[in-house]
Amino acid sequence: MTGTTTRPAGPEQLRSRIAAELERTRARTALLTEAVDEADLTRQHSPLMSPLVWDLAHVGNQEELWLVRDVGGREPVRRDIDDLYDAFKQPRRDRPTLPLLPPQEARAYLLTVRDKVLDLLDWVAFTERPLVADGFAFGMIVQHEQQHDETMLATHQLRAGPAVLHAPPPPEPTVRVDAEVLVPAGEFTMGTDTDPWALDNERPAHRVHLPAYAIDAAPVTNGRYREFIADGGYDDPRWWSPAGWRHRREAELVAPMHWRRDGDGWAHRRFGRWAPVRDDEPVVHVCYHEARAYAAWAGRRLPTEAEWEKAARWDPASGRSRRYPWGDDDPTAEHANLGQRHLWPAPVGAYPAGASPLGVHQLIGDVWEWTSTPFRGHPGFTAFPYREYSEVFFGDDHRVLRGGSFGTDRAACRGTFRNWDFPIRRQIFSGFRCARDARPEESQP
Repeated sequence: MTGTTTRPAGPEQLRSRIAAELERTRARTALLTEAVDEADLTRQHSPLMSPLVWDLAHVGNQEELWLVRDVGGREPVRRDIDDLYDAFKQPRRDRPTLPLLPPQEARAYLLTVRDKVLDLLDWVAFTERPLVADGFAFGMIVQHEQQHDETMLATHQLRAGPAVLHAPPPPEPTVRVDAEVLVPAGEFTMGTDTDPWALDNERPAHRVHLPAYAIDAAPVTNGRYREFIADGGYDDPRWWSPAGWRHRREAELVAPMHWRRDGDGWAHRRFGRWAPVRDDEPVVHVCYHEARAYAAWAGRRLPTEAEWEKAARWDPASGRSRRYPWGDDDPTAEHANLGQRHLWPAPVGAYPAGASPLGVHQLIGDVWEWTSTPFRGHPGFTAFPYREYSEVFFGDDHRVLRGGSFGTDRAACRGTFRNWDFPIRRQIFSGFRCARDARPEESQP
């Protein structure tokens, strides 16, 4: 089930959709873990990431905990491994030293758990309690596994050695995209009460009033970012916050992650292949501090989360908030660069069918977009079904990212979906766009 704003027609249709999503998601997990040999599967490719084999068994353990044990009320398959695959008890840097399930045993474990889940799916009632209403628990597990698939894709980007993942290049641009779009002042509905698989931090829907502002019609490109580098942006503390400048110096940042000098230009490494940096692609693998510094250099700022969501969802003709920029229909290959269909961002102007009514492009897919907003709950937030999904991360330590990337699956991406990370992180598929306050003459109706 990829989700709609209306409830499914009936339980049998819902069962079929859930089964299809479980199968589709597991196929992606298999692709990512079978593309490498056992040595690469068990090796830690970066202290920031888990060994791939940990992620593999972890998604099975979460499926067992929530579906087999909680929803199904069945006996545990492997209670003895719960602590090993508890993400809060086991920091990523320590996971290679744990007695993890070897690859063959991990795969057998996933098969056993999935057989029990499919049996459960045959008889579970979807109305008996909130956890299973509209198949929520199953949707939560699909999204959890897809999120780990994106994490595993980021691990593949960090691994050394020859390329093992393959995909066609993204489509070429078909339209010229304006530099920026003016968003008029007024209220819009942020968040959702109607999406059956929306997670707790996307809820509840609430009205937000914003003054007029302008936002980039597309993410900041490599070409624009290269101008910032060439102008000495990494060497000038004027553009950086105190925390950002301190991090830039300590981490010795000079360019986006995976970039290197190539003659008079730049090249970047993408999943084991080096290629020249293409100017019209969105810049990727930059941290929040880099994005904020670029925005200051350009005389602009990062958008707030609310500004990003209004640009992505608000329909000026009807006044309502759409599920996606293009409407309520699920994403297709015509709308957005999602789901690992391609292995890097598409050039600006490649997805005109995915633009918002205001003419803002590529808000969904391509790159996660940093916002200036710390991660907190919406007004009226209630943790569900557990605090550790969202609430324990609330506060000033994390900044919100929106929109998904080329590695984000459609099941884990919509106009209300919220991601978050530390401001120093850039191994994720992160980029940004800029915004500015509207000038007085622009704010007039």
